[in-house]
Amino acid sequence: MSAYRPIIERIHDFLPVELMPEEPDLRRDLARCQDCGVPFCHASGCPLLNAVPEINAAVLGGRWLTALIRLLDTSPFPEFTARLCPALCEGSCVQGLHESAVPCRQAELAVIERGFAENRIRPCPPQRRRDLAVAVIGSGPAGLAAAWRLNQAGLRVTVYEKDARPGGFLRYGIPDFKLGKDVLDRRIRLLEREGVLFECGVEAGTDISGRLLLQRHDILVLAGGARQKRDLSVSGRQLAGIHFATDYLAAQNRVLNGELPGLPEEWTARNKRVLVIGGGDTGADCVGTAWRQGAVSVRQVEIMPRPPETRSPDNPWPEWPRILRASSSHAEGGERLWSVTTTSFAQARDDPSRVGAAHCARVSWEEREGRLHPVSIENSAFVLPADLVLLAMGFTGALPDPLLRCLGLKIDESGRLPRNAGGRPGGREIYACGDMTLGPSLVVRAINDGLRAAEGLLAQRGLAPN
Repeated sequence: MSAYRPIIERIHDFLPVELMPEEPDLRRDLARCQDCGVPFCHASGCPLLNAVPEINAAVLGGRWLTALIRLLDTSPFPEFTARLCPALCEGSCVQGLHESAVPCRQAELAVIERGFAENRIRPCPPQRRRDLAVAVIGSGPAGLAAAWRLNQAGLRVTVYEKDARPGGFLRYGIPDFKLGKDVLDRRIRLLEREGVLFECGVEAGTDISGRLLLQRHDILVLAGGARQKRDLSVSGRQLAGIHFATDYLAAQNRVLNGELPGLPEEWTARNKRVLVIGGGDTGADCVGTAWRQGAVSVRQVEIMPRPPETRSPDNPWPEWPRILRASSSHAEGGERLWSVTTTSFAQARDDPSRVGAAHCARVSWEEREGRLHPVSIENSAFVLPADLVLLAMGFTGALPDPLLRCLGLKIDESGRLPRNAGGRPGGREIYACGDMTLGPSLVVRAINDGLRAAEGLLAQRGLAPN
């Protein structure tokens, strides 16, 4: 049901591409939700356990305030998830068995934005403050969720962020055409007015030591994310013009945020042939960004096989459907190639220091020792011209940064920071949450884990909610 601005219009700016749902259309679709006998959307789908059927019923009946209250009961930042979540709830929608799923995400977007428009979302500082200071390290979705919950409980919360402005991956990793930073700043202002302090441009472990953090604060909550990028170790990787996708996206976002006066030539796709390696959401974000910067052509290659159009027999409902998906960026043009591996990069003819092409090959997937492995198909090699290559192959886990070393904590072989059942990776005063403990995941799962870590902290300290 999602509606988008016309392609000819939106590729010339970085304004949000998705339009707000029209109320008559939304209600018509939500009416199908009320035919459900046993809903799975909230329990099997949504990590936050949003009361999806109740919210939809309230919207259908025009009871917008009721819908807002039910939504905020479980979700602290619906304006983020309504724009960024792949709608796990819709993957478990009973209606989705035989037809399109009910548009739960669009209902969430309509509810929260109506709440803001009607001035119902206001600062709610805690009624009393406790003599307990908490430092949250990282201001991504998990850090913000933990900070919000602990502040609501009356703790004195300071969020430390290494970048110039708060938001983490929400600000620097997601293009404005998916999440306008005015939406993020609106929530940051609310958190500040509720009492959360933000210390930006401060890298914990480098600018301030772990020992000093523990002197200033009673508790540390680590929410540094999974920032270790997956690289491609092939010949020619050192050539100029080959970048990690998140660095590329961050450069564009810093220009739009006013942190950079303009985009350096090295970081722009203007008049270039762009190759995106990696078929996930970050790769799709690079596709949309490259078109907006004026790319000549854009190709996206993925080593995995092309997903099926419909569920396969080993992917039954209500599991998340592993099917072919296309983002709004894919609709804007370009080519997607599947089962392709990159074997090396070649120099540009006019500049041997820069990339000019990628050598690729088709692959098949074979099972060995219970796992699938890509195998290059004989005589399938081909060349893709490229002046700008963006590596969007995901992340391998958390970085073993100076703060962890200072605190005596280690990343395990899976790239995660281990924690016990109480959410602690170390002593009583240290907790952790989000992707640095879960591994690379979704915004909604990071938010949920931040909330659960905060709840665990409060329970272990015997602190009842305010």
